[in-house]
Amino acid sequence: MKQRIIGILLFVLTCSMCTAQKTADNHMEIIAYYAGGSQAIDQFKVEQLTQIIFSFGHLKGNRLHIGSARDTATIHKLVALKKRNTKLKVLLSLGGWGGCAPCSDVFSTNEGRSAFAASVKELLQYFKADGIDLDWEYPAIEGHPGHTYRKEDRDNFTALVKALRTTLGKQKIISFAAGGFDEFLQESIDWKAVLPVINFVNVMTYDFVGGYSKVTGHHTSLYSTATQKRSADNVVRYFESINAPLKKIILGAAFYARTWEQVSNNNNGLYQSGSFKSFISFSQFQQRLNTDSGFVYYRDTVAQAPYAYNERTKTFATFDDAVSVAAKVKYIQQKKLGGIMFWELSLDKPENGLLQIITNTRSQ
Repeated sequence: MKQRIIGILLFVLTCSMCTAQKTADNHMEIIAYYAGGSQAIDQFKVEQLTQIIFSFGHLKGNRLHIGSARDTATIHKLVALKKRNTKLKVLLSLGGWGGCAPCSDVFSTNEGRSAFAASVKELLQYFKADGIDLDWEYPAIEGHPGHTYRKEDRDNFTALVKALRTTLGKQKIISFAAGGFDEFLQESIDWKAVLPVINFVNVMTYDFVGGYSKVTGHHTSLYSTATQKRSADNVVRYFESINAPLKKIILGAAFYARTWEQVSNNNNGLYQSGSFKSFISFSQFQQRLNTDSGFVYYRDTVAQAPYAYNERTKTFATFDDAVSVAAKVKYIQQKKLGGIMFWELSLDKPENGLLQIITNTRSQ
C-alpha cells in the first residue's frame, strides 16, 4: 500500500511539473503600444495584455522627458491598471517616428548615455513603472528625414542598452522597437552583443510600404511574395539564421490601414503606382472602407494579407484584419516566438476588436 501511495504521489508530481512546463512554454506576450489619453484606456480590456507601453517620451538634453501634464496623467493611469490586471507591466518609451532627432548625438558619448539611464531610473521609480522601450528610428541608417545618423550608432546603441541594464538592474524590462527590413536587421544592431542584455525586440512588421512609397503593396504581410520580400516571416528567418533566442522576438501587428489614391485597376491595385493618401484606424474600417462606398476586399493567399480596392475612386488599402492577425498568432506559436505587439491600442474597437482576436486565437 505504501509503495502504491508513493507511486501515486510521484505520478501527480510529474503531471504537475509537466503542466507547469507546458504553461511556461505556451506563454505569449501580448504587448500594446498606447498613444491615447488617460480616459480612453478605460474602455479597453487591459486584462488581456501582458505589457502596455506609453508612447512617447522624448529627450530633453540628455534626459528622458515626459512632455506634458496630460502625458503624466496617462502614465499614472496606466500604472493604476495593475489593480485590474496584477500581471500587467507598464513601460515608458523613447522616441517614435520623428521623435528621436537628437538620439544619435546624445547617445554618442558616455556622459549622454549615463545621464539618460539615470533619468530613466528616476522616472520608473517615480511612476512605479516596469521598464523602458527604445524606439530610435534608426541607429546607423537613415530614418526620419533630417535626423542625424552615423555609422557609430550601431556600437553606441550597444553601449546604451548596457548602460541601461547596469543602471536599472536585472528586474526592469528593456526592449526596443526594431525595423522589419533587411537594412535595419543587418546594419543597425549588433545582435550578438545586444540580445543577451535586453528582454524583448518589438519588431515593427508593418509599414513595409509607408507614406513615402509611390508603389502599393502589403504593409503588414506575414509571408514574402515574388514581388515583395519584406514580411514578418522574412524577419524571423533572419533571426533564425543568426541563432537568436526566438523567445525574445515579438512580432508586430497593425491596428490600422494605409491607403493610396490614383491607383490603376491592375491586379486590383496591388503593386501599382499611386500616391499615399491616409492612415485609417481599425475602429473606422466599417465607416471608411465599406463595400457600400465601392471597396472590394481581397486576400493574398501567399502573403496571408488582406487588401481592398475601390475602382470608382481608384483607392487601394492595405491592413491587418481578424484573419491575418489570427494567422500571426498561430505563426508565433508555431515558431515559439516571444509574442505579439501592436500599434496601437486606441485604434482598436473596444468590443470585438483585434485584441480580442489575439486573445481568442492564443487560447485555441
